[in-house]
Amino acid sequence: MSTTTIRLEEQLKARLASAAERAGTTAHAFILDAIERTIEQSELEEAFHRVAEQRWATLLASGKSIAWDEASAYVAARARGERPRKPTARQLKR
Repeated sequence: MSTTTIRLEEQLKARLASAAERAGTTAHAFILDAIERTIEQSELEEAFHRVAEQRWATLLASGKSIAWDEASAYVAARARGERPRKPTARQLKR
């Protein structure tokens, strides 16, 4: 395991100590948890953007899309337990 040094302003260090105490852990464990959660969030955001870019490329290539109101109504009906007909993709108007 390697060591990394960070420099904290006194005010931030005091806030860290208080937050760690409230969480019932050490400042070290609190920092490690915060770093891990931040990395996980960053990875999720990167994956989200990758999927969005792929879908955008597909939309541009096919030129087909489903209107928001149709998609929204379909999802709402499914959430209510209904079995609505899937909306049909249409050619985008340019």
